[in-house]
Formats: sequence, C-alpha cells, structure tokens
Amino acid sequence: MKNEAYLILHVVPMQEEHAELICGWKYDPPYNIYSWLPWEQMKALEVEFGDAQLRQQQYAIILDQHDQVYGFAQYFPLQHVTRIGLGMRPDLCGQGLGKAFVTAIVQEAIRRNPSNEIDLEVLTWNNRAIQVYLKSGFVIQDTYERQTPSGLKPFHCMVYEGPRE
Repeated sequence: MKNEAYLILHVVPMQEEHAELICGWKYDPPYNIYSWLPWEQMKALEVEFGDAQLRQQQYAIILDQHDQVYGFAQYFPLQHVTRIGLGMRPDLCGQGLGKAFVTAIVQEAIRRNPSNEIDLEVLTWNNRAIQVYLKSGFVIQDTYERQTPSGLKPFHCMVYEGPRE
C-alpha cells in the first residue's frame, strides 16, 4: 500500500495521448463496466474524450509529482453545479490512494467554479468508491434509477460538503 500522506497530485488538461492511454485500461469485474471503447472507436464516434472539443472543455488528467498518470476527471457543467466524473488507473485502485485522488479533483472543481456546488453519481453497489467519497467530504443526497448501456440502474447522487478529519 502506498503512503497517501506523501502523495502530491496535480490536475492538467487531458491531451489525446492521455485519452488513448485511458482507453487501454482494463478493470477487473465488477468494475469492468468502467472500461472504455478502443481509442480509435472513441475518436471515430467522437464520444466523451474522443471528441477533441469536449476533451478540452471538460476532461483533465491527474498526475503525481513524477508526472505519472493516476487517473482522469470530467468536470461537467450544470446550472450552479459542477458534476464530476472520475476514473483511477486500475492498478492503483484499492491501494488507499482514493482520498488524495478525489481531493485533487475537488480542488480543481472549486478552482474552476468556486461558487458551484460539486456533486457526482455513483452506482449504489460500488461500496469501494462510496467509502472514498464519504472520506473525501461527500454525502449521499439522493438515490434514483438512471439509464445505462445495460438498462436502468440505481445511483446515489453525492454532494461535496467539505473535508473530513
């Protein structure tokens, strides 16, 4: 387990080479639903960070002090809300790095739109992520079903209330 106390992360704009790298990440079940289409397909379809304009406007990469990619974030603008989406590199998941990772993403959301509320959506079965979000200052505000590629699934909407001790 890596020591999160010494982890320094920073957020930078996502470049095309980062997007291609992320498309190669493969998560173990049940988290494999978070894997992306192959890069050439994402680019051809211009979906999510395969769309150069959307990538530039909403997506960022999280790097450590040695410029190693730790993951990515999406900052989706809603009215008075920044909804974040995020993904950590699969080999780093479950190593106790989540709070530092989420904190870096939240700090960038605050920098981008300081007056906005910050929220995220998480599948209700994803206890590993929910625990990280709770430790990072989020609380469950609502639970609802939302359409996914495999049908309706239950989600929590979690809202950032500030750092936890």
